[in-house]
Amino acid sequence: MALYILGGSKVSAGKLSIGTMASFIGYTFTLTFAVQGAVNTLGDLRGSFASIERINSILSTKDIDDSLAYGLAKELDNKYSNDAVHKKGTVNKHYMSTLKSSSSCSNLAWSGDIHLEDVHFSYPLRSDVDVLNGLDLIIECGKVTALVGSSGAGKSTVVQLLARYYEPTRGRITVAGEDIRVFDKREWSRVVSLVNQDPVLFSASVGENIAYGLPDDVVSKDEIIKAAKAANAHEFIISLPQGYDTLVGERGSLLSGGQRQRIAIARALLKNAPILILDEATSALDTISERLVQEALDLLMKGRTSLVIAHRLSTVQNAHRIAVCSDGKILELGTHAELVAEGGSYASLVDASTDQGYEEEGDYYEEEAEENFNHYTTQDYEKDYQDDGQQEVYDN
Repeated sequence: MALYILGGSKVSAGKLSIGTMASFIGYTFTLTFAVQGAVNTLGDLRGSFASIERINSILSTKDIDDSLAYGLAKELDNKYSNDAVHKKGTVNKHYMSTLKSSSSCSNLAWSGDIHLEDVHFSYPLRSDVDVLNGLDLIIECGKVTALVGSSGAGKSTVVQLLARYYEPTRGRITVAGEDIRVFDKREWSRVVSLVNQDPVLFSASVGENIAYGLPDDVVSKDEIIKAAKAANAHEFIISLPQGYDTLVGERGSLLSGGQRQRIAIARALLKNAPILILDEATSALDTISERLVQEALDLLMKGRTSLVIAHRLSTVQNAHRIAVCSDGKILELGTHAELVAEGGSYASLVDASTDQGYEEEGDYYEEEAEENFNHYTTQDYEKDYQDDGQQEVYDN
């Protein structure tokens, strides 16, 4: 702006021609764009260098992911015939012989307990901070185990280890006595269903999001509808503009929280995995949505090995066993009645949850009364007044 003012004054004084001024402005724009392009290119280069460094660190690592090696060897074995493979070099069968098959994984998951044995863990970016410190927990087959505790106790870390997003730093996780690291991660993912507080929905139709529970299989619409009905989702789905063909938007943005949760539950029901993990599945829902979702969850947990993570203790009181996690360890273990009778950490959590529940209930009734008052019209008042007058005459 200063250059334009100075140039304008020079032109008006006759010291500078209009053509020269216009050329100067053009060169200024050209230089600005060139510098801006160089800055953007420099930023892209820095990102590329960071990516190259990350790739080199992965390629140079000495640790071997047995499950990944097994999966890659299996893909190669399926892709090429034995003759073609032997011409180019044999596929390493070491991991295929030491790791278990998918049928074995499924059978063990349906019939055996899950045992976290002296599990230690720290996240790679914070290797000096131990999140789990010798955690030991048995999740009994076909029963519901609840894991409760304060924030930062390690509950979500247990979920990530069971889903095999990470592996334990020390200790192991077994199913029916077998270390889960002997299974291909993709095969393990087929026997585990995870329902989060904020489920991941794709920018596709409702039916496609439910069918994603079995991505490798051809799923009929009847199977999708059956799963949706079991998840208390069918009624709201058929009320949508295109029913099961309605697009849900990016991450399900066109649906409410309760609707997203019921679609995630329908997906889990369709998947029919023997191991179920519920991570704060109802914590962000209102009272009505929570009731509908909880009914669907109760059906989903029947006959499955279930781990429930919850802050609302009212949702876990009926669990077969409740484990209290603190500082990366299991502090208490038992039923709701047993832990309350002990008067320990769980009893304190119950007392705190009860007080909070009373406050939330009071807020709910206060909001309901205010809403009813706002809907109380003049006609309602006149009608009530007339009814009272008629009642008074009748009484007299």
